[in-house]
Amino acid sequence: MTGYLTMTDTMTIREMCDTFQVTPRTLRFYEQKELLAPLRQGTRRLYTRRDRARLTLILRGRQFGFSLEAMRQLLDLYDRDGGDAAQIARAADLDRTRLAEMEQQRAALDRTMAELREQLAWAEQALAAHRTDAA
Repeated sequence: MTGYLTMTDTMTIREMCDTFQVTPRTLRFYEQKELLAPLRQGTRRLYTRRDRARLTLILRGRQFGFSLEAMRQLLDLYDRDGGDAAQIARAADLDRTRLAEMEQQRAALDRTMAELREQLAWAEQALAAHRTDAA
């Protein structure tokens, strides 16, 4: 039958948690934010392949530091036109911007670490001098 979902097409909340290493609270949060829309069977939530694909993208986006709003906009692009060209183009734009931000953060962190190394070297020299004076 066309449009008929079998149990293998859906996953329970526990299966989703086990598969994606998230908590039920996380899944419910994403559902509340309208990022996921599981089917309902009474009080049971059944997650479709679409939900699994969306969760994969959400988790990857979070790993890269994207906001949930950015992820929603990206997911909505796919839903809007039923294709992925606009979504891929927008994702590439977001990726370029985020990578540039991360490179700036890394450069700042490298500078701070170099300063901290200098501070530590000074402290170690000062301690060595105190030990020599005390002896």
